[in-house]
Amino acid sequence: MRARWPLRFILAAVCGVGAGCGFNNLALWIVTLLGVAGLSCLIETRQRVWQTLLIGLAFGLGLAGSTLNWMAAIFVEAMVAITVAVALFYVAVALAIRYAKRVAAWPFLAAGIWAAQEALISRQPFDGFGWVRLGYAMLESPLAFGYPLIGVAGVSFLAALLAQCAAWVVSRPKSWPAALATALLALAVCLPGALVQAGASSGRVSVGWVQGGAPGGGVYGLGEARTITKNEVAGTLELAQQIAAGALPAADFVVWPENGTDLDPFADGQTRQLVEQAVAAIRVPLLVGIISNGPGPNERQTVSQWWDASGPGARYAKRGIVPFGEWVPYRDILEPLIPKLSYVGAQSVPGTEPGVMPVELAAGDIRIGILLCYDVTFDEYVYDLVRGDADIIVVQSSNAMYQGTGQISQQFAMTRVRAAELRREALVVTTSGISGLIASDGSVVWSSGNGQLFGVDELDLRTGRTPVTYLQPWLELAIAFATVIGLCCAFALGRSRRSGTMDDAAGVGGKQDGSGPCASGDSDVQRS
Repeated sequence: MRARWPLRFILAAVCGVGAGCGFNNLALWIVTLLGVAGLSCLIETRQRVWQTLLIGLAFGLGLAGSTLNWMAAIFVEAMVAITVAVALFYVAVALAIRYAKRVAAWPFLAAGIWAAQEALISRQPFDGFGWVRLGYAMLESPLAFGYPLIGVAGVSFLAALLAQCAAWVVSRPKSWPAALATALLALAVCLPGALVQAGASSGRVSVGWVQGGAPGGGVYGLGEARTITKNEVAGTLELAQQIAAGALPAADFVVWPENGTDLDPFADGQTRQLVEQAVAAIRVPLLVGIISNGPGPNERQTVSQWWDASGPGARYAKRGIVPFGEWVPYRDILEPLIPKLSYVGAQSVPGTEPGVMPVELAAGDIRIGILLCYDVTFDEYVYDLVRGDADIIVVQSSNAMYQGTGQISQQFAMTRVRAAELRREALVVTTSGISGLIASDGSVVWSSGNGQLFGVDELDLRTGRTPVTYLQPWLELAIAFATVIGLCCAFALGRSRRSGTMDDAAGVGGKQDGSGPCASGDSDVQRS
């Protein structure tokens, strides 16, 4: 692509925005692939390094800015920090692709660069922020068949590979047979996933749920203290009446969302009374999302708490906590500079144990697999549920702060991907936003809007694991290792070509006035 440089930067930003189109309700996965392909088309081995870096930055800002702008609902400063931090990863991607293009198999290497970058950003910075992994945008594409086989990481690699094939054809039209063969191979890898069925069912359990509703609106989205808890209790009382009247089937237990109590019921007597009132009315155990004080001073944990007629029982502490939403990175440094960060409140502390909760029901003992909101973005936290023999999957979430933004639909789409990976149904219960039941293939059985809602759903008690829960760590490691080796070879090849060019120039008596071969502006290394 021979566009002038200012236009290239604009095109890079447009490609970034296009790449973000698969992460919203539009689900335009083809546009996502075209955006990724566009980045590779804009990168040339002969351009200067600083130009490549700026192209990567423009792309990253376009992608992160269009997919993470919901962070402004909390703090604009937080949105800027996250957007810039994420964009910097695509600066590195662009530079790595520039070197990858030196080798004949650069589409495979470039796809590996994308996958390796996603593996890194899922872990760093801020304990990982893998919100815009390509695999999450492929839910409606043919690559979705691959979720139970190769997971989000593998689908991301194949999505990037398809995009690189498109860029390959643009840069070298005669390469279309090889590019087509590569694309068909990528699809062929995924298709056997259609044969992976949901685990065997050993029975069913009736699960009640209550979406209490929330005022919404940034850091104050939960409203005044106990607002959410009162809403949840009101919804539970309505649910109990509907069950008693025979309008709804009886539930074995009932789920409240994350932040079902915004105060610690073990420290606030009124909140505890409200929870106990709900348990007494519904006459079955509650799985309550609570905010728990501690474990240290000025610390808190987001917890899923089992609560029955005898009182509180087992609990799970959320492992994935949201930077700048539940905790502030480098708080001692940033809070004095940005005083508004104090509104985040006490610093959240992540849990350390998988979200598998053994509970006793009247119908028998089961193991509930629990994900609390942001947990869904972490592969290990998700796969640990079936590794721990969870019978059902429940996702408790609080989207009140993000009402009216794309965050809610993005997270629900991620949860659909997770259900497809595990081949398990997933019941999603939120304070507001989108609650719903997701089938074992990732399709939506039903989903809700805002407001107070409640219901009862039957979930199969399933056993078994999909291949991805065994393969994922090794697959991601193998892709990253092969990518590093490939980049080392590409870098060495560039140095070899530079040495050969300089030797040729010396051998023909290159002119001292700068008119020799290296002065033409075509040398890859000189323009670096």
